Amino acid sequence: MQKYVCSICGYVYDPEQGDPESGIEPGTPFEAIPEDWVCPVCGAEKSDFEPVESIGR
Repeated sequence: MQKYVCSICGYVYDPEQGDPESGIEPGTPFEAIPEDWVCPVCGAEKSDFEPVESIGR
């Protein structure tokens, strides 16, 4: 599954781990996360995340 990185703070959302503290179960793809979810580190919006492979290319 595709990982996504926060363009503000660098937090990486890993679908295999999810974000249990925010109610996102392990195995949840980024696309399935609710639009009102925010970065657990800096509070950035979901729209501030980019696919990991696009970073630095």
